[in-house]
Amino acid sequence: MSPGTGGALRLLAATADAKAVAEIGTGTGVSGIYLLLGMRPDGVLTTVDLQPERQQLAKTAFRAAGFAGNRARFIPGRALDVLPRLADGGYDLVFCDGDRLEYLDYLAESLRLLRPGGLVCFEGVFAEGRTVDSGAQPAEVQRVRELLRTVRESQELVPSLLPVGDGLLCAVRRG
Repeated sequence: MSPGTGGALRLLAATADAKAVAEIGTGTGVSGIYLLLGMRPDGVLTTVDLQPERQQLAKTAFRAAGFAGNRARFIPGRALDVLPRLADGGYDLVFCDGDRLEYLDYLAESLRLLRPGGLVCFEGVFAEGRTVDSGAQPAEVQRVRELLRTVRESQELVPSLLPVGDGLLCAVRRG
């Protein structure tokens, strides 16, 4: 994750006065740290990743960054299996940095998870410039293009595409 993307996530979490954030794709914890820095001091990050080893790395990174253990809830598993178990309308922000082939499915789950006025963000939507390349593209790029079109055309969302990192698509869920 680029520092610009991280800074944008921190700002968005702070702007939303986020107390509950869901993250799809824990990775090594970099994005989680940025999110936690922007969240309220009593906020909890729920982070989902298929690989428990990554979550162990993130736990270590969160501790090293000075966050108490109760600030993050780690759920191992496939995001589309875990997300349906999370509370409807219980989240202020959902950050998606998982399998790009599943981004449209993450959007559907995010809309259910978000409170009115909540934010959903997708990392990597430029796909290293391939989303605007007119040539034939792999399935993951085609899915990202579908996501961009779906978010743009949605009456339920107010979107913005931030040119940080590899592209950060953000949208506010209307009330």
